Amino acid sequence: MALPHLPATGQFHVRRLWPSDRAAIVEYFLRLDPETRAGRFMGAVSEAGVRAYAERSVSAEGLMFGAFKDGMLRGLGELRPAGPRPPGMILGPEAEAAFAVERDFRRTGLGSALFARIADAARNRGVSDLHVRCLTRNGPMRGLAAKLGADLRPAGPETEGALHLARPTPFSLWHEGIAEAFDLTLAFAAAGQGAWREAS
Repeated sequence: MALPHLPATGQFHVRRLWPSDRAAIVEYFLRLDPETRAGRFMGAVSEAGVRAYAERSVSAEGLMFGAFKDGMLRGLGELRPAGPRPPGMILGPEAEAAFAVERDFRRTGLGSALFARIADAARNRGVSDLHVRCLTRNGPMRGLAAKLGADLRPAGPETEGALHLARPTPFSLWHEGIAEAFDLTLAFAAAGQGAWREAS
């Protein structure tokens, strides 16, 4: 199934995250309020645990995407292979998506934009079933997944679902290649600005 067309947020820009974004990723995870943190990690996690996860997340298998407003990371999504990963850029037929948005920046279309970017990346890397998992009490996440066509199945305190993705096309692969080149340029620019601020 192809994803429905989703409008741009207008206020934010969403791009792929790279190793140069590590500091912003760590700061983002540590800023999450307790409820958002519990929703992202499916339960209570200590600050030390969150920091350790954030430090290694950027180098783990898969991809990360961030939503920025005024140069600050406010939402973060992850795409991870669900099983052994084939060589090359292919993730395999199944992958998992996870993301969270800071409380003050919800209900702006940001979650939809992150999910759409994750799904496009998954589709272009050979994923046919994109899995999502959240706490059953997380109504906004369940609503977003259902809106995008995920088949949701409550299982006690957790809800699981899968989004069936269309096969990639030459245009979808070309479009992502252009987007990633632009993302990398933005990441280098952000890293340069950070270095300039530290030196001044």
